[in-house]
Amino acid sequence: MPATKGSADVPLSPIYQGPLPYVTAVERVPVTVYEQPGDASRAVAREIADLVTSRAAAGKPTILGLATGSTPVGVYDELIRLHREEGVSFRSVVTFNLDEYWPMRPDALQSYHRFMREHLFDHVDVPADSIHIPDGTLARADVPAACVRYEEKIREAGGIDLQLLGIGRTGHIGFNEPGSSVDSRT
Repeated sequence: MPATKGSADVPLSPIYQGPLPYVTAVERVPVTVYEQPGDASRAVAREIADLVTSRAAAGKPTILGLATGSTPVGVYDELIRLHREEGVSFRSVVTFNLDEYWPMRPDALQSYHRFMREHLFDHVDVPADSIHIPDGTLARADVPAACVRYEEKIREAGGIDLQLLGIGRTGHIGFNEPGSSVDSRT
C-alpha cells in the first residue's frame, strides 16, 4: 500500500509490501508524508481539534492517549494555538499518557507529569481530574496493581479515541523496545 504525499505516491519499504503472518489488510496503516515537521504537527493537531470539537458537539468526551518527547511538542504547540486563537476547548477531553519514569516525583525535571504541564496542560482548559499519567511515586510493590488500575480506567472511559505516538530511532514506542512481546501490558 503506498504512502501518500499530496497526490504523489511514495513507495513503502519492501518489508511492508509482502504478506507477513501477523499483518492483514486491516492492519496496514495509511501514511502521509509531509515536507516539513511543522506541516505534520499542524495537520495532526487539526485532526485532534476536529475530533474533540465534533465529539463535544455530540455530547461525548474525547479520550486521548498522549506521549512525551520531542515528537509531539509541535503538535502540542499547535493545539495551544488552536485553543488560544480559534477557541478550541478541551473541557470534554480525558487524557491518558503512555508512561512515566519510576521512581520519579511529578515535579522532577525529567518527569512526564512536568513535561505535559509545561507543554500542554497548563495552556489549555482540560480539567485536571481528566488528566491521567502513571504515578512514578509508588512503592515498587504497588506498581503492578497500579498498572492494572490504569488499564481499567482506560476501559471505563471507553477506550482511546486517538493515540498520539512517536517512534524512536530504535523503533521503540514508549518504553516498549523492538522485540518486546506483542501482548506486553502497561
